[in-house]
Amino acid sequence: MSAPVFRRVLVIRGGALGDFLLTLPVLAALREAEPDAHVEVLAYPGIAALARAGGLVDGVRSIEYGPLAGFFTRGGATDPALRAYFASFDLVISYLYDPDGFFAENLRAAGVRRLVEGPHRAGGGAHAIDQLAAPLAELGVPLSARAVRLGIAPERPARPAVFLHPGSGSASKNWAAANWRTLAARWLEEDPGLQLAIVGGEADAAALGMLRDLGAADRVRYLENRPLPELAAALGGGSLYLGHDTGISHLAAAVGTPALLLFGPTDPGVWAPPHNQVRVLRAPDGRLDALSPETVRRAADRLRELASGQGNTETDPR
Repeated sequence: MSAPVFRRVLVIRGGALGDFLLTLPVLAALREAEPDAHVEVLAYPGIAALARAGGLVDGVRSIEYGPLAGFFTRGGATDPALRAYFASFDLVISYLYDPDGFFAENLRAAGVRRLVEGPHRAGGGAHAIDQLAAPLAELGVPLSARAVRLGIAPERPARPAVFLHPGSGSASKNWAAANWRTLAARWLEEDPGLQLAIVGGEADAAALGMLRDLGAADRVRYLENRPLPELAAALGGGSLYLGHDTGISHLAAAVGTPALLLFGPTDPGVWAPPHNQVRVLRAPDGRLDALSPETVRRAADRLRELASGQGNTETDPR
């Protein structure tokens, strides 16, 4: 019987929501490779809570802990408690930006027996998931699944909603807020049974402002700045999600919601979730302003039909 690859593994992952969710296949592969091992993440706790709630990790520690900064300077003061913490793992996988190698040097000085470094961000070319899986190849651990599902129980509303997420972390990736309003207003007018849920955070304030006062108040709700596990449960009970190239779109995919994603200048071959229930509507020449509300409406309605059993989301082409 072969010895385990690891007994205690720590994955260190900074970055935004999308960066973390694109790393879920790595966590899932580690869990599958050694089911009895302890898997932990050092990350932003609000984001990492998703992996904990979804059963992919056993523990979460905050990357915002102040003394961690000492590990990024050569010969800098390092916190004894952190040194003992890092040394307790027989494998550490780090995705942190460490151009001078100081962080890696201090981890080894703290007693980390095996350190594997992954890319802190994905670039062009291969899908981001495959780029982020590079540490698995070094460990001899197969990437068992690229389309990982989070085991978070969905809400079961009496009337499932269509979720709209009109923002993103970059204005260049956003379909115009006026288009979102036109689409939502027409949908509500023409489909009396439609329930809408508008999703957003602080960065989406301008887009959300355009979607206020849509009328049909009893059929529109706003989910703003919700804890991510709570938002994941809500998304999981939806009939459709419509959004951009964003972390929330990856979250919708990870909880199994049928999703139509509007891609402009970014490459869906690198950044789109690989889940079967996800469809991409690519803007002509990468120009989102070339997508009309009616074009998006037709594509969204088609996916709703497929998801409701009038079609097959497993085989319908994107």
